Amino acid sequence: MKKFVAVAGNIGVGKSTLVTMVSQRMGWQPFFEPEAENPYLADFYQDMRTWSFHSQIFFLTRRLRSHRQLLDHPTSVIQDRSVYEDAEVFAQNLYRQGLMGERDYHSYHELYSVLSEFLPPPDLVIYLRASVPTLQRRIARRGREYERTITAEYLGQLNDLYEEWITHFGLCPVLTVPADDLDYVAHSGHLDLIVCKVDEKLTGKEEVIFSAEEVLNSRNGHSVF
Repeated sequence: MKKFVAVAGNIGVGKSTLVTMVSQRMGWQPFFEPEAENPYLADFYQDMRTWSFHSQIFFLTRRLRSHRQLLDHPTSVIQDRSVYEDAEVFAQNLYRQGLMGERDYHSYHELYSVLSEFLPPPDLVIYLRASVPTLQRRIARRGREYERTITAEYLGQLNDLYEEWITHFGLCPVLTVPADDLDYVAHSGHLDLIVCKVDEKLTGKEEVIFSAEEVLNSRNGHSVF
């Protein structure tokens, strides 16, 4: 049965990597966020106040188009970052920090609200939760020049908004992955555990959590099934 899964989480948490690995394991079609194609992104990181509205409008239009394409795709799909995060986390943060003016923010959010009403939600959101130190290590590891100016304070603000958003998100089931403890690149057992939990969630199991024992066993190569 066709499924639509979105992977959510802060900058550097490992969304693209998980999308790639899960798509290969499950035979799903991956869809990645258009970050590298955003013509405003480098300018945005240099001067957020000037370029915030432009950058967010770009992301919103691309994300809305991708969401529609995902719904129409003939096979199961997994998406790198959802349309909801752009509005409820990143644009919200820019507005709260005074980096997007009130007029621009309300115009942006009204556009998002109207268009998102017509979009059916995913079948599942996988939320990757990680602390700021973990995010900083992973951002440094991938070495993108324009990300060098991202501060711990900014990542912390986004983390707070992610927690606020995911707490109130009710459009579809959510699987929260403790990304501080699970390194699915270094430990294949961690990927096995995540895939197992995704399958449980998609088949309707209500309470799906990652216990400390499961995480330890998956790191040591023991079966989690």
